[in-house]
Amino acid sequence: MDSSKSRGALQDSTSENNNNNNDGDEEKDELCPGFQDVDAFVKYGLGAVLSATKASGALPQVGDEYDFYRSFPGFQEFCQSQGDQLLHCMSQIMQYHGCRSLMRDRNKLTGLEERFDLVVDSNDAILERAGILLDEADGVNRSQQPVMPAGFQPPKIVVSSWNRKSSGSGSRAETFRLLHAKNIARPQLKFREKVDNSNTPFIPKIFIKPNAVKPLPSCKTYRPEDLDVPAALADFIHQQRTQKPVEDMFAHPYQYELDHLTTPESLLSKPEPQASYINPTNCSFIDSLEDLVALNEKLCSLSEFAVDLEHHSYRSFLGLTSLMQISTREEDFIIDTLELRSEMYILNEAFTDPSIVKVFHGADSDIEWLQRDFGLYVVNLFDTHQASRALNLARHSLDHLLKHFCTVDSDKRYQLADWRIRPLPDEMVQYARTDTHYLLYIYDCVKTQLLETNHGQPGLLQSVWNKSKDISLKKYVKPIFTEESYLELQRKQKRSLNTQQHTAFRLLFAWRNKLARQEDESTGYVLPTHMMIKISEELPREPQGIIACCNPVPPLVRQQINELHSLVQQAREMPLLKVRKEKGVSSGYITFKQGVLFSEDEHKMDVDDEKKSGLLAQAKITLFQNDQESLSVAHMKARRIIEAFENPFRMYLPTSDVHVNENAKFDPSSKIFEISKRWKLQSIEQQQKELEAKRKAKADAKEQTKKDVATVRQQSAKGGGKKRERVASEVGESTPKPTKKLIKSAEKPQKTEPPPQDSFTPFDYSQSDLKVFAGMNDNTQFDPNRQAHDPKKKKNPKGQKSNSAAGNRSMSYMAGKSERGFRHNWPKR
Repeated sequence: MDSSKSRGALQDSTSENNNNNNDGDEEKDELCPGFQDVDAFVKYGLGAVLSATKASGALPQVGDEYDFYRSFPGFQEFCQSQGDQLLHCMSQIMQYHGCRSLMRDRNKLTGLEERFDLVVDSNDAILERAGILLDEADGVNRSQQPVMPAGFQPPKIVVSSWNRKSSGSGSRAETFRLLHAKNIARPQLKFREKVDNSNTPFIPKIFIKPNAVKPLPSCKTYRPEDLDVPAALADFIHQQRTQKPVEDMFAHPYQYELDHLTTPESLLSKPEPQASYINPTNCSFIDSLEDLVALNEKLCSLSEFAVDLEHHSYRSFLGLTSLMQISTREEDFIIDTLELRSEMYILNEAFTDPSIVKVFHGADSDIEWLQRDFGLYVVNLFDTHQASRALNLARHSLDHLLKHFCTVDSDKRYQLADWRIRPLPDEMVQYARTDTHYLLYIYDCVKTQLLETNHGQPGLLQSVWNKSKDISLKKYVKPIFTEESYLELQRKQKRSLNTQQHTAFRLLFAWRNKLARQEDESTGYVLPTHMMIKISEELPREPQGIIACCNPVPPLVRQQINELHSLVQQAREMPLLKVRKEKGVSSGYITFKQGVLFSEDEHKMDVDDEKKSGLLAQAKITLFQNDQESLSVAHMKARRIIEAFENPFRMYLPTSDVHVNENAKFDPSSKIFEISKRWKLQSIEQQQKELEAKRKAKADAKEQTKKDVATVRQQSAKGGGKKRERVASEVGESTPKPTKKLIKSAEKPQKTEPPPQDSFTPFDYSQSDLKVFAGMNDNTQFDPNRQAHDPKKKKNPKGQKSNSAAGNRSMSYMAGKSERGFRHNWPKR
């Protein structure tokens, strides 16, 4: 008994343990509490999402329905409580994923936008994390480094030459700085001669010509009485006084000397490169007139020297040459051109000496800057950039030449620095010195290679000297503003603009150019091009919209915001015209020009096009830009008048209709009255021409009838005494009966001019041949099988009725047999 009891207890305990183990296995197999696997969880989650979406769709929509429910306090409390719960849940989820969760901001201005941004950022972070986990579940690990073959070296990414990183312990620092002046005094205020930003051509500033073979023309000298006007106007006034040719005003002062310049044999021979750049040289900073005069004396005693310039163009309309570097074989000089701007012409004695070689690198812009700011000209120039192109080197920059010939890595960190800064930092001084310190050695090296490449012949080297001379002949051209100046910029942007946007772009371009000249600022500083295009395309209605189109807002735009807004409103008032291509224009650059209301080619338009166009301004589309003359005063006045009468609802009407103010039609001073009157005169002239043509046709017809009558009279006069005999005709034939019109036409002349009585003889009917009427049948019933006789019928005698109902049916029936056969052969019903 005891053993049986113990065995039963053991069995019960084992069964309980087995049950507990099974429950534990089931709990371990569950993915999460309440879900056996992923499919069950996904199914439940998808159902929850669908039910939530359905419930959200049943909520009152925004509008009258929502406003109605919102008027009940209970609905407001319910929405607020549910909203707080949703925000709390969203905050917990965002905190769990490590995102910002400040969802309870109640600020009405910024709270909603900030919470929306937080939700968007959190969604991105959660979805990115889910994507990473899904990739890891599929066996893709993004954080794992890819397996590369042995000896593989990844390529070095070099964006440009100025940010190349050098490998080595002695390399320079890898930090880059863009030095700029924030509160610097504008150097233009210290200039003795004010900058000439007027819209007039550039006149050379030279008034003393050293090393001259041909003397300087008299119009190049300054006049004391004309110092208060721009140089171009002063020279024009002097030209009118002296009646000198205008070409002398704008010609290159050293044109004759450069044309007759010959390269000596010593410059075409192989030089010996002097590595004097290895030895340290002195560097002098020149900012006084005495030092500049001493430098000019040193340069005049040399055979060659190197020159380079540093330029600033952001805070000046034409640009400023801020620094000049000159290097000799023994010494380097840095000249403060902002301080010595009015005295720099002294260096013309050395720069124009044909026996001294001036070495530049990329002198295309330097030559123009020297002429514009200082009146300096260069004779006997050698450009190492042209030599590099002749040698077909890999690159032609000064950085590459320094690396190729001198094994020097140039430091381009200060290439975009503001060179107006005074005093200059030591780093910028060292950078400016490096540009010319090695240039004379590079000059020797490229000359040697040019001779060796051409097997000792000086032809290739001579071509470099000739190209350098052509660069010396370049003349500075001042930017001139015209009414068509904006077209070139618009063509480069490749934007499609309507008439309003086109007008806004034109007005903004003119405003930017005018303000930049007045304030002596660059057009990019006044209003960058991309901002100007943005404003032209958007056409904001309010000044705040213009501010919104600019980021960051230029200072002058903020100051002149009202003027800009008026220009935009003026553009918005322009009618939206439909742009149509002209015939023959299929492809190419299409230039949209402003519509001309009164074109000079009106008489060439067709009549149909004239009716359709009317007074509507049409867009002129040409394949290429044509230099057309400006509109006359009458055309401009007419355009202003028409714009004043423009219908504001014109854009909503069909383009074929023309709407003109009725008062303008009856105003003799308006152009519309003149045009309408001209059109009336043209229509009256046309009517008069048509009437004259009709009268002429009638007169010709009368003359022709008179001639015919005269011929008839002559024939009747010849055969007056003879009797007319009728020829016997066969049966079935009859003589044609004359029509009523011919009878009337014959009777009229007889009434007007009756023939003489003695020539008339009555006709004798007893001699008539009556056999003509023998074959006539009185049956007038229509028979399709019978041949039709002559349609001319004999008149019924008076008192007899004619059977017109039956006989007249066959009057238009053509002769021939019927296609349907005889009557007895017709089909029966």
